Amino acid sequence: MTLDMLLAEREIYRALVRFARAMDHRDWNALDAIVLPGATADLGLGPVQGREAIVGVMRSFLDDCGPTQHLLGNVMIEVEGDSARSSCYVSDMHKGTGAKAALTFSTLGEYHDRWQHEGGVWRMVHRTKLNRAHIGDIGVLGPGPKRA
Repeated sequence: MTLDMLLAEREIYRALVRFARAMDHRDWNALDAIVLPGATADLGLGPVQGREAIVGVMRSFLDDCGPTQHLLGNVMIEVEGDSARSSCYVSDMHKGTGAKAALTFSTLGEYHDRWQHEGGVWRMVHRTKLNRAHIGDIGVLGPGPKRA
């Protein structure tokens, strides 16, 4: 393994953490530096195209929710030239707000991401979230995206 590969892994790991923290802090603008504008995702509801649409899906659940914490673990990153893949476990806790303040909702899942190195920066080009289990009351989340 070369020093460049180790530095790439470190940069991607830090981007994963910044992404999780951006969700918890509702700092949606922070994702501009992590996710390419034309990125794609499947967050458990089918394909989504474009960073703006991806952020929109996340906001539809989290903007009306109380505090959250997205914890990442068992992170694996494979770098091949200017492309990379990462996978990690995610355990996320969502707390209700207002009349739902006593309620919680958690998921156990995995993120599988693809990355591209361009302009000296690693940026996400695709995210898939696999939900393995749900615990608690999903009503603490916002209503989710509007369907056509």
